[in-house]
Amino acid sequence: MQPRVPFYNIRHQAYELAYKLAWEKLASMDIKHQCPKSGAQYQEVDAKRTIIIEYLIRPYLISLPQAAISLRDSEESVPLKEKILILHYLTSAKSTPATNKLITFKQLPGCASYFPVFYQLAIKPLLDHFGKQPELLMASAAKLGGYSADYGDTSMTIRAFPRVPITIALWRGDDEFAPRGSIMFDSSISDYLSAEDIRELCATITSRLISFKKCELFPVISDQGTS
Repeated sequence: MQPRVPFYNIRHQAYELAYKLAWEKLASMDIKHQCPKSGAQYQEVDAKRTIIIEYLIRPYLISLPQAAISLRDSEESVPLKEKILILHYLTSAKSTPATNKLITFKQLPGCASYFPVFYQLAIKPLLDHFGKQPELLMASAAKLGGYSADYGDTSMTIRAFPRVPITIALWRGDDEFAPRGSIMFDSSISDYLSAEDIRELCATITSRLISFKKCELFPVISDQGTS
C-alpha cells in the first residue's frame, strides 16, 4: 500500500506550480507595456529590470529575470500565496477604468454557488471579531490604508492593489438581529483578478484586520523589567 502524501505537501506543490506558471506568463509578456495597466512601475537600470508594485500599502519589488519577489522596505519574507496573488494581478490587469459600481462576490460571474465558502473564509470571521463593535474596524483598516465609506453602521475601503479597492461594511447586531457584513468590489475587478484570487485576497485582508485588532487589545509587553 502506497503511503499517503500529506495534504500540506500536495497543497504546497500546487502553490509552487501556480507560482511557476505565473512567472512564465509574466516572462512571455511585454512587461514594460503591461505594468501601466496594473499601476505598477517598471524600472531598468544597468541591465537590471525591476517592477515595483504596491500591495496592501506596502511596496513589493519584483526582480527580473531572477524571478524574485521581496518587500522593498523590509527583510521580511513574502508568503508564497501572496507572491502568486501579486503576479496574477500584474499579469491579468487590463487597465479597465473603475466603474464606481459596487458588487458582491455573489454577483461575480459564476460565483453565486461559491458564496458560502467565501462567507466562511472572509465575512464570518469579520462578524465574529467586529460584529458587536463595528467601530473597531476603523482602527484596524486604517493600518492597511483604509478610509471611510458610506455603507452600513461602519464601512471602510482598502486599496488592496492600485486598481482593486475592497469595501467592507458592517451592520451592528441587536437583541433581534444578528450582526451583518458585506465585502464589495468595483465591478471592474474581474479585469484584474480571478474569482479564486479575489477570495484569497479577501481572506488575507480579513486575517490581517483581525490580527491588528488583537494587537490593539493585547499589546505585546516587553520582557525587560523597569529600573
